[in-house]
Amino acid sequence: MCSSDLSYFYVYQALDLKEKIERLILLVGSAFFLNVVAPTGGLGGIAIFVSESRKKGYSSARVAIAGVLVVLFDYLAFIAVLVLGLMVLFRRDNLDFVELAASSVLFLVAGILSLILYLGTKSADEMGRVLAWLTRLVNKLLFPFLRRQYLSEDRAYSFASDASSGLQKLRNDPKKLLLPILLGLSNKALLILILLMIFKAFKAPLTLGTLIAGFSLGYLFLIVSPTPAGVGFVEGALTLGLNSLNVPLGRATIIALSYRGVTFWIPLLFGMIAFRLVSREESIHVPSD
Repeated sequence: MCSSDLSYFYVYQALDLKEKIERLILLVGSAFFLNVVAPTGGLGGIAIFVSESRKKGYSSARVAIAGVLVVLFDYLAFIAVLVLGLMVLFRRDNLDFVELAASSVLFLVAGILSLILYLGTKSADEMGRVLAWLTRLVNKLLFPFLRRQYLSEDRAYSFASDASSGLQKLRNDPKKLLLPILLGLSNKALLILILLMIFKAFKAPLTLGTLIAGFSLGYLFLIVSPTPAGVGFVEGALTLGLNSLNVPLGRATIIALSYRGVTFWIPLLFGMIAFRLVSREESIHVPSD
């Protein structure tokens, strides 16, 4: 979680948003916790940052863009590892439709986010048109269930105008994004190191290919998962993935559970404490399903 905190800090700086690193640590932890316990498509976590931006008087649109940038850098850093993992699975004849479909979803999402941000660096109008089109698409899909317009096209254009001004500053000084990109890569290196240490602790058979492919499978299904933060799903997928890579089933299970304990459940505990501290200061509205 430390890399995410620092990524937010440097992305905030790049967008001229002033926030102390100590405060961002609490906000990131709170958002992580809230997105797990109250899954609302990410809206719960965003509400915390938006609430903070309104209290501090800075742009809510730029705060949202900061979150998108952090997520995008995380995805791009993981894609660099995922490509290697898919190559290992292909060479070992373990690559099947499930991994390919999940990877395709990740590539598609990363591509869409990249396109929207790129348009924002060029023109607020172009970004606004894309967001308005997405707004109409979402409204069309949800209308049979809600019987009303869920999103506002006017707000899409105003959001684009505000967000684009911050993104154009990044276009003029792209070096400001170098540290967040490197932090995204270092985060993946740290997670791989944790998985390596757990393999060593349980004396499980290990090769570099198994380590990279195993990490890739676990993190892929963390992102592309039917459950919030992959709860229950990642543990099973990682166990089966490691077993398919010739790790004995018993050891694969304990490795998967231990890895998730260190990388998910401990941060979730911190997030619960952080959320409690933040929620004491103000009432945060969590959108309902």
